[in-house]
Amino acid sequence: MLTQNQWKAGRFELTWQTQKPLLMGIVNITPDSFSDGGKRNSTSSAIAHAQRLLSEGADILDIGGESTRPGAESVALEAEWARLKPVLQELVRWNVPVSVDTMKAEIMRRAIELGVDILNDVYAFRDKDAVQVLAESQAGAVVMHMQGEPRSMQNRPEYDDVCTEVSDFLAARLNVLAHAGVPSSRVLLDPGFGFGKNLQHNLALMKRTSWFAGQASGVLIGVSRKRMIGELTGQESPADRVSGSVAAALYAAGQGAAVLRVHDVRATLDALKVWQALVD
Repeated sequence: MLTQNQWKAGRFELTWQTQKPLLMGIVNITPDSFSDGGKRNSTSSAIAHAQRLLSEGADILDIGGESTRPGAESVALEAEWARLKPVLQELVRWNVPVSVDTMKAEIMRRAIELGVDILNDVYAFRDKDAVQVLAESQAGAVVMHMQGEPRSMQNRPEYDDVCTEVSDFLAARLNVLAHAGVPSSRVLLDPGFGFGKNLQHNLALMKRTSWFAGQASGVLIGVSRKRMIGELTGQESPADRVSGSVAAALYAAGQGAAVLRVHDVRATLDALKVWQALVD
């Protein structure tokens, strides 16, 4: 039997059902994106891509102005904001849930003032004042685990027990947010696939999806086009990892994921429709 779940995020109360996750479409406004090589590196192309993702069935738009691929250098605050501001200003007018993907508390504050609904933070709100910015808003949050920082996170990541360590970290961050006044109904967890993890770490965490799905408001799974898909399929180019990414998305849906963060909305949605018809 399908059960309905909710995530409170800014202007929206987002709902999904078990085995029917929401799709978060990715818009990277960066010259060094791992997945598209900077093809959306202008306001007009980013907005056009966002329109395309919505037409393909995206439920949420996630906008990023700083690459967090392995080895990426940090971007100055004003440079990141210059990329984000005009795109966010347009998208918040569309009456769809808009997420900003950033590690910087000041970017979060400015985005909230523009009307952004979700703060998606790969650094788990550890930047100075990030927790306060979130607590003083009504925004939804995505809290992700990362070992190290993007510049160095893939330099031989090590864990004694990756599932326990990631789970403990996310539980601790949930506790920090709760003490600041952010209820778990506004929070999704993200295990952080590829962020300081090797293939075996990623696979172990993926197999733990159903556990993460039972925490906070649920779990966001983001493995689209990532290196782990390339390692499993032998596809070196991110553009050739669509089929493998869709397979991973179906697995995550079956394990109770609330949100799938994807580059390829139409391919993922079509696969979900067929799979859901067969498992219902």
